[in-house]
Amino acid sequence: MILKGTNIEHKLQSLKTKKGESEKILAEVQQILREDFLKEEHITHQLGSKNNVRSNDFEFDLLETDNIYHINQIKDICIDYRLRFLDSSYFKGGIPQEAISKIKHLEAAHDTEIKGFKIMAPSKLFKLEDKDDPLLFAPIGNDYYYLIHKWGNDLHPMRKFFAWPFKNMANLVFVVLLISYFVTLMVPEGLFSKKNTTAEFWIIYFFMFKCIASIVIFYGFALGKNFNPSIWKSKYFNA
Repeated sequence: MILKGTNIEHKLQSLKTKKGESEKILAEVQQILREDFLKEEHITHQLGSKNNVRSNDFEFDLLETDNIYHINQIKDICIDYRLRFLDSSYFKGGIPQEAISKIKHLEAAHDTEIKGFKIMAPSKLFKLEDKDDPLLFAPIGNDYYYLIHKWGNDLHPMRKFFAWPFKNMANLVFVVLLISYFVTLMVPEGLFSKKNTTAEFWIIYFFMFKCIASIVIFYGFALGKNFNPSIWKSKYFNA
C-alpha cells in the first residue's frame, strides 16, 4: 500500500473552510488595505499643504545621522548649485511612491505624524515636472532637517560651474569681463585700421564689455532674475 503525500496547502485551505475563516480574513485584509490607502492619502495631503511646522516628534535614537542636515549646509548647497529649498506645497512635480512609503515607515517607527515637508530642487521643478533630482526633507527642530528621500537623476556635473557667476555681483562682473576679452580676441586684425595698436584693442574691449553687460542686465531685469543667495528660499517666480 502506497501512502499518499500530505499537501499542506490543501490542509490549510480545508481548516480555513471548516472554521469559516475565509470571509473574516478577506474582511481583515480589506480593512488593512483601506487603512493603508487612507494613510497614503493623508500623507499626500500633508505634502501639498502649507504649514509653518518647524519640528516633528522624532525618536532621535532611530534617526540616521547621515541624513541630518543643518539649514546652513542646505543653504550653501542651494547657493552653489542655484537650487531652491521650499515647502513641498510649491513643488509641481510628482512625489514618487517610494518617498510616500518611507514617510509611512518613519511615522510608524517614530509613532508620530510628520508635517512641514520641504523640498530642495531646481527652480523650474517648482513650476513644472522635470527629471532633475529633488530631495525631500522634514524638520527636526533648531534649524535641522532630516533627509527622507531623493529621486530622479543627478544634477548636471557642470551645474555648479554654470551657477557660479550668479552667486554674487563680483562673480558676474568677472565673467562678463572674461567673455568680453575672448570676444575681443576674435575680432579680425585690421577690421578698423590698417595697424593694430594696444589702444585700439582696449577700445574694442570696452565696447564689447558694454554690449555684453547690456545684454546681461537686460536679461536679468526683463526676466526678474536675482543672485543665488536671494532666491534659495524665495517662493516667487520673478526671483
